[in-house]
Amino acid sequence: MMSETTSSTGVSGLGLLGILFVGLKLTGYIDWSWWWVTLPFWGGAAVVALIFLAAVVVVAALDK
Repeated sequence: MMSETTSSTGVSGLGLLGILFVGLKLTGYIDWSWWWVTLPFWGGAAVVALIFLAAVVVVAALDK
């Protein structure tokens, strides 16, 4: 039997949303703050930070 390997190098949904927001901001269709426009790009980092924070809280609770 042959083993098949697949690879994905596409853009995530948050990445597409971020690209859309940047395009809309640069063309003047939206006048949001750049913080709001770039927020979708921070989605992955926010998930990692929340998981890390939850792990710290669990470890701290188990040490007591």
